[in-house]
Amino acid sequence: MIHFWKLIRPVNLIIIAATMYGLGAYFDLLLGKSGYPSTLFSFSFFLLVFSTVAIAAAGNIINDYFDVRADRVNRPERLIVGKHVKRRWAIFWHWLINAFAFVIAFYLSYKFKTFWYLFVHLLSINLLWFYSVQLKRTLVVGNVVIALLTALVPVLVGIYYNQYLNGGILVSYYPFNFSSLDDYFIYSALGFALFAFLFNWTREIIKDIEDIEGDRVLKARTIPIVMGIKKAKWISLIMLFIPIVLSNFLIYAYSKELIISISSFYPLFLAAIAVIIAFILGIKANYPSAFRKTHLAIKFVMVLGLSLPLYWAFLIYFGS
Repeated sequence: MIHFWKLIRPVNLIIIAATMYGLGAYFDLLLGKSGYPSTLFSFSFFLLVFSTVAIAAAGNIINDYFDVRADRVNRPERLIVGKHVKRRWAIFWHWLINAFAFVIAFYLSYKFKTFWYLFVHLLSINLLWFYSVQLKRTLVVGNVVIALLTALVPVLVGIYYNQYLNGGILVSYYPFNFSSLDDYFIYSALGFALFAFLFNWTREIIKDIEDIEGDRVLKARTIPIVMGIKKAKWISLIMLFIPIVLSNFLIYAYSKELIISISSFYPLFLAAIAVIIAFILGIKANYPSAFRKTHLAIKFVMVLGLSLPLYWAFLIYFGS
């Protein structure tokens, strides 16, 4: 059983669940201040989080299933499929977990009278399969697919609250004052999704540098293999600063709508420091295994960024 838990990568799954509940807590408090009942701890929201986590777990299983040869080179000590878990059992659990998640998506779509949950879950299941089989070895496309799937996590929360709201409220949406924006949940979720997409794309390039030897065994066409480690490194480092530039632009563009102090963006300042650390570590790294610290630093940046709505929820709760 312990090997099965390692196979589905529980830490990554916890981050997904925490991201959804963190963004949900922020949205929930906005609903409460507008006179709407809480839905954060409803069974429906739990099912949405559980099904999303389940699809991610199934994706981790199928990824390892098709990466056995590469993992023998890149991470022989972490090889599970074929060593601790039989291949036929891995594929069985992959389909069983996905089937369970799909049933949940069907139920949520039926309950809320929307096709979105069914569409997003079905899209994610299929993209994760094709990513593991082929897209992972395709130049750029594989990185974009994984980054896109990561970005869908906050989008699902935005869709849920938009459906729950079913019409919109005309109030100030902390920490912004868009009193006429009915679809605030969707717009803010898309904003978080954009940053998740950019940082995860960068992280995927760094991971490809780490895994270059195993990817060569699979004859993959990743950026480090096609362009070389040095160019791939600089592409990823330049991409690190795109979200920082973008966030400053957005804050400046919506500065008139900001209704709170700059202290509400402390997690972003910490994330910026972590980006600088990741950049320095990346410059110093010259061989694949040396990029591990850069990879971890970027992951920390993503966690800080996705913690922002939970931080806002904390400020709302203790400020009211």
